[in-house]
Amino acid sequence: MSSVIFDPDAQAEFLSAVQYYEHCQSGLGHRFRLVVESAIQNVVENPFQYRVLHKPFRRCLLLKFPYGIIYSIEPDHIRIIAVAHTKRKPGYWLNRVKDTKDTEDNSLA
Repeated sequence: MSSVIFDPDAQAEFLSAVQYYEHCQSGLGHRFRLVVESAIQNVVENPFQYRVLHKPFRRCLLLKFPYGIIYSIEPDHIRIIAVAHTKRKPGYWLNRVKDTKDTEDNSLA
């Protein structure tokens, strides 16, 4: 399984966090992006490694940043539901849960 599909809101919050960190310090947004990409690669390589947060969703915590990748394991892909700050609005992403077939294929951009 190597395909990753981003929920459009997850992609938007990811890009917003990259911009925020880059605004805070030059190069920090790039470092955040690399950490997220690495975490997603780890999820793709071993999706069952991370704990179930709200069944069927799992969370991969990021190193050095207070964020987690919330995802579900689908038959033919990993679906990223949120790139969620761990100290803000827990569970806000639950309203994003829809039929996977309705989700368009989105990349990190």
